[in-house]
Amino acid sequence: MKTLYDVQEMLKKYGYINLFPDRLDAIAFMQIELGKMLESGIFQKSDHDYLTARLILAREERIEKKKSTTNKK
Repeated sequence: MKTLYDVQEMLKKYGYINLFPDRLDAIAFMQIELGKMLESGIFQKSDHDYLTARLILAREERIEKKKSTTNKK
């Protein structure tokens, strides 16, 4: 798993489908869903897929926020 698309595909396997047109909203949704999956026991904090997905989402969120601040100038 290396990209946001990979995280989306992993979440699809568990029945979570992202329909948000805004990329930042989609990232926030995926972060929330990962948290719920952790709470429900689907993932453990030490699971490689969980940790990788969290890192990818954090990176993509940083990139999108940086884009939005540079576009506003």
